[in-house]
Amino acid sequence: MGLKGKLISQTEIKGCKDLFHEMFRHKPHHIPNVAPQTIQAVDLHEGDWGTVGSVVNWNYTMEGQEKVAKVVVEDIDEEKRLVTFKAFEGHLIEEYKAFKSTVHIENEGENNLVLWTIEYEKQNEDVPEPFSYLQLAVNLTKDIDTHHVNQ
Repeated sequence: MGLKGKLISQTEIKGCKDLFHEMFRHKPHHIPNVAPQTIQAVDLHEGDWGTVGSVVNWNYTMEGQEKVAKVVVEDIDEEKRLVTFKAFEGHLIEEYKAFKSTVHIENEGENNLVLWTIEYEKQNEDVPEPFSYLQLAVNLTKDIDTHHVNQ
C-alpha cells in the first residue's frame, strides 16, 4: 500500500444518536468515565468544548501501551452529527505525517450507524496501516453505546 490511505468502519448503535454525538462534540471529557480502560483523560487546552478550533489532549491506552494525542477540532456538523479531529502532536505524529479521524452518525431506516473515517499519511513505508486505531474507535463506540443504553 502507499503512504496515504483511508479506513472506514460502521457500527450500529442502539442508544440515542444525539447523546452519542454530544459525547464527542460537547463532552469528550466524560469519555474516561465511560471507557476508562481505553481513554484515561481528555483535557481542553485551547478554546471551548464543542467548538471548531479547540485543542484537546487525549490520553489513551492501545495494545497495552499508554499514548497521548493532541488534536484540533477541525469540523463540526450538527445536521450530519459529525466531528472531525486532526492530530498535530503526540504518538500519532511519530508514525503519521497526517492523521485525521471523523465520527459521523447516519440513519439507515430505523438503525443508527456510527461511521469512523481515518485519513492518514504514513511517515514511511515501514509504518503499519492504522487498523489498531480504527479498532480502538469501534471499541470506544461500543463502550459509549452500552453506557447510554444501560442508563
